[in-house]
Amino acid sequence: MRTLKVPSSVLIMVFSFMISCKEQVAYKNNIMTEKQITFNAKTHALDNNDNFSPDGRFLCYDTRHMVFNTNLANSKSVEKVAIASGDETVLWQPKSVSGENAAPGVAAVSYHPTENKVIFIHGPQLEEVDVRGFYDIRNRNGAIVSADGKGEFSIADLRDVTNDRLTVSGAQRGGTHRHEYSRNGERIGFTYDDFLQPDYDRTIGYMETNNSAPEGFSHYFAVLLKPHKKGESKPGEIEKAYGDSWVDSLGSKRAFIGKVRAENGVDYETSLFVAHIPSSVDITSAYSGDANTYPEPPKGIVIKRLTHSKSDEGIVRGSYLGKQIAYLSKDKKGILQVFVIPVDGSDITDDLKKRPVQITNYTDDASNVRWHPSDQWILSISDGKVYASFVGSTDDFGKSILLTPSDLNREALVVSPDGKMLAYNVNMPHASESRMIDNKQNNEYYQIFILDLLNTLAL
Repeated sequence: MRTLKVPSSVLIMVFSFMISCKEQVAYKNNIMTEKQITFNAKTHALDNNDNFSPDGRFLCYDTRHMVFNTNLANSKSVEKVAIASGDETVLWQPKSVSGENAAPGVAAVSYHPTENKVIFIHGPQLEEVDVRGFYDIRNRNGAIVSADGKGEFSIADLRDVTNDRLTVSGAQRGGTHRHEYSRNGERIGFTYDDFLQPDYDRTIGYMETNNSAPEGFSHYFAVLLKPHKKGESKPGEIEKAYGDSWVDSLGSKRAFIGKVRAENGVDYETSLFVAHIPSSVDITSAYSGDANTYPEPPKGIVIKRLTHSKSDEGIVRGSYLGKQIAYLSKDKKGILQVFVIPVDGSDITDDLKKRPVQITNYTDDASNVRWHPSDQWILSISDGKVYASFVGSTDDFGKSILLTPSDLNREALVVSPDGKMLAYNVNMPHASESRMIDNKQNNEYYQIFILDLLNTLAL
């Protein structure tokens, strides 16, 4: 196991000044360690999902970028690695075909929050290709497989693209993507692309187990937002929804970035929204659509706009208590920074406590926003380095500390359930092996690194 030992004077640096509790940590821990836990000539893509197992002992990943090109259609397996030993286990590796047209394509894997299973993208299986075609963003499902290596497998959502009748109630008609369990495990959120109505851009949706789910499938599908047709929106209307994530543990709020028509009727803005799913909502009240009609969300879904920005970006993240949302937006210099806003906030309210607050002041774009389980810290990456920014209710609000040295380009940041460990990807060269990707020989592979925080962020 490769271990990088870095003096704390390099590893823990302060943007403005080091807050008092961090000074104590710096003196107690003269050395922090960053460890590489995967080494073989294979991609281990975390993809910024929920990659830690519920007990924090494993990380799940996919093996994209290994065959032909970087399209997820050519991603061959989802796997897990034991953090302590580095042992790798294949969880699902179906028969496949590679090339410009490929199938099935399995990728973007996340753990269930309490059970030993994972969910991931799954395109058409080989025996379905003649009917469904090859992998495409409008031709994929959510698949669930046991994480014990025994391969207990199921498809969560029925895909029904028949164009001579109503879509089967509770079925999707295209492709679901970036599946994410709510923290109570009751709902699965995702982005969605419709096959029967391609004039509509990407939107968001959710599914849950239901006795009315399509026969042979466990989950009932519904969109959370019906976007307006591409190019046909009016000022204030949403044409695309993406970058979504659960805000609270119950799955009653899903935040997202919306592409909105600006007030001038010509330009677009990208702003922060929240879809509210009250407990009274019955998912079976959704309309699944037909060949000429886009699906409609369940009755009672409420969409609220929180910002009126032109430049909100990234995957938004709700705090563990579900009271705040962290997201990325450009500052006056055009640099992406981390912002936080109350879930019931607005950038146009007179109540200053409800307005968004800029947390970071990076000189390079921020990315990979994550909350620490304490809700006192936000983790993010800038210029390949991992930072922790304090968002507790003290005078030190907004102060950031550097957790990693500057020698690697880190990405796809994830946080363990207990908040004591971070994991991320680094694209590392292999000394003896390479493969042909996009017609170029490439010897770099995404490897997984971990950083033991121990009590670094303890209050």
